[in-house]
Amino acid sequence: MLKCLEVSKRFGGLQALKNVNCTIDAGEIAGLVGPNGSGKSTLLNIISGVYKPDSGKILFADRDISKMPPYEVCTNGITKTAQTVQSFPEMTAIDNVLTSVLFNQKKAEKTDPKEKAKELLEFVGLSKEKIELKAKKLNVIELRRIQLAKALATNPKLLLLDELLTGLTPKETDHAVEIIKEINRQGVTVLIVEHVMRVIMGLCNRVIVLHHGEKICEGSPKEVCLDNNVVQVYLGKRFTFGEENI
Repeated sequence: MLKCLEVSKRFGGLQALKNVNCTIDAGEIAGLVGPNGSGKSTLLNIISGVYKPDSGKILFADRDISKMPPYEVCTNGITKTAQTVQSFPEMTAIDNVLTSVLFNQKKAEKTDPKEKAKELLEFVGLSKEKIELKAKKLNVIELRRIQLAKALATNPKLLLLDELLTGLTPKETDHAVEIIKEINRQGVTVLIVEHVMRVIMGLCNRVIVLHHGEKICEGSPKEVCLDNNVVQVYLGKRFTFGEENI
């Protein structure tokens, strides 16, 4: 579905990405991990069109999208949630999502846009009493739910999640994981950046590890956790799967 071919990006004297190659297969949940500053968010921003690569290509369904603006990437089926929560603070929760519904709605569709926005907010777990509140009155966790609903409103084929679970309690995290699994079951491929390794290891089919802008490992969760280089530069110790310490 998605191929990143020799992707490089520099910001002044900082080499954010260097010759990164990776493939995301249709239907999978892939994880993208690494230390802070390793290039994870930069890669997601290049895939979604926020940044343009200095060299290399991004192919989506065999089409080169490397130079497309973000709105065109989105209409082609890739949507990203931002690491820093973004919203229209003076608009209600439902109207925030409505903007994405209307962006994606085809002229022939007869679905009530506001009803669809409401259904999406209920799906991501925003309580009914918060739907008509202005975004500026909601907390960060609630704004993250709105952000996810906005992303889903564009009917993505590939959903890029940039630290969506940051700040959630363990219970809230477990609920969010179930939502991501359900999104995937509905046919959406997911690429997730997350520091909570319990989530990555329990959710993802495959994990890609970046360090200093380069890919240093790729494989199943267990393969990644057994990699000595990954343990040294990122995990610090071997990850524990249930009762089994690998």
